[in-house]
Amino acid sequence: MERAAVFDVDGTLVDTNHLHVTTWWEAFRQAGHQVPMHAVHRAVGLGSDDLIAHLLGDDRDKDEDEQLSAAHKALYGQYFDRLPPLRDAGRLLRRLDHEGWTVVLATSAGGAELSALRRAIGADDAITATASADDVTEGKPAPEPVEHALELAGVPAERAVFVGDTVWDMKAGSRAGVRCVGVLCGGIPRADLVGAGAEAVYDDPADLLSSLADSPFAWLPFGQ
Repeated sequence: MERAAVFDVDGTLVDTNHLHVTTWWEAFRQAGHQVPMHAVHRAVGLGSDDLIAHLLGDDRDKDEDEQLSAAHKALYGQYFDRLPPLRDAGRLLRRLDHEGWTVVLATSAGGAELSALRRAIGADDAITATASADDVTEGKPAPEPVEHALELAGVPAERAVFVGDTVWDMKAGSRAGVRCVGVLCGGIPRADLVGAGAEAVYDDPADLLSSLADSPFAWLPFGQ
């Protein structure tokens, strides 16, 4: 049977979480909101609408949401030509592809942002499909992004492993019924990832690549 390796992108394969923190913080500041950077960091990984609601609350002026999202997009877009991949991100995807895994991305990014992220990773030859923000009605921590990735791979949840860097990733993967692997390179503590459903946690893609033989990926042999 086929197996799917599903990956979040921001903070998992590309070192962008703190760029998102800075640009969201600036977008909020320009609109007159004082949102602490540590709070923004904890919210990274949510889709734009959910992130704004999480940080400003339900009693905010919702008419302002579109302007905030557009400001963040414009600020973050300045980095599209130099987004830094995390160590061995492309090698990890190619190794899994070579070993028979169907590699699918599940991300809240879409459009030009997703294209920039894929250029940064530089492993399009190993990526079978992408479940992006453009394809779902609910983002993480809802299971829909991961479920859609499984549909694209044609693989049931019990034949998949999901790798992410945030609590929202782990919750989405757990709700979708897949094994969840956390990475610390997005800046979220190990205990938080484990508490949200991570079965194993690694430093970054390079650490996971060097540990594949003892990772949850090894617990799901090909054809069994």
